[in-house]
Amino acid sequence: MKDYLEKGWCVFPPEPALQDWVRHAARDAERALNDPALAHLHQCGGTWFVGLDALANDAEGRVAGSGPLAGRAVDFLAAQPGGWPALHRAQLSVTFPGYPQPREGETGPAFRYRLNRDAAHVDGLIGEGTPKRRFVREPHAFILGIPLNDAGRDAAPLVVWDGSHRMMQQAFQAVFRGCPPDLMSERDVTEIYQETRRRVFESCARVVVTAPPGSAIVLHRMTLHGVAPWAKAADAAGGRRMIAYFRPEMPGGVPAWLAPDA
Repeated sequence: MKDYLEKGWCVFPPEPALQDWVRHAARDAERALNDPALAHLHQCGGTWFVGLDALANDAEGRVAGSGPLAGRAVDFLAAQPGGWPALHRAQLSVTFPGYPQPREGETGPAFRYRLNRDAAHVDGLIGEGTPKRRFVREPHAFILGIPLNDAGRDAAPLVVWDGSHRMMQQAFQAVFRGCPPDLMSERDVTEIYQETRRRVFESCARVVVTAPPGSAIVLHRMTLHGVAPWAKAADAAGGRRMIAYFRPEMPGGVPAWLAPDA
């Protein structure tokens, strides 16, 4: 799709196959939100359920009696570099009124970045050590978000920066040029990432992305994105915003993650 290549994201409208999947997934989401074993995933003063690996889907996306994950977004991603892989258990990202509050152990500057810059990030860059340095430890093939409930544009929505994927891709290709493939995951990308992120904020439009249940949001693997604060006047079904996210790793690792798009 043109939007995906030019903007770094696109939305596929609701369709019956995904609407049926959402009905089952939302049931399992309730189970996860109330599971005492997952209580540690409630962060930011209870305003965000991080939900990593919280949805109990199998490798084909079946969850709570549903069929495999299917639809136009799946078909589109299957045709992209890396194809359609076996799926990990989805992240169940749920935000509540009052988001964000400081996360446990979060520094003042980090919280201000969450509050003022939507905690904007490129997935797969893992921070390690003190001071924190970033490395490409989890090169993703794509990001697929599936809204599980109706939520207004002020209910801590997903935000993206149009065209940021191209700027990030060019920057990372430059910093890894000449690096042996087996050493790529050890290369420190902190400075180039922070510098490029600043340029993105200055030159790319920040866009709020919302979509109803049964639709699918697809982000390019290098698109800068984050979560906006929950506004006082926000409205969402059940008093929360729920999205299931799939971020499978790119077959071929960092070299494939860096490769230009077809």
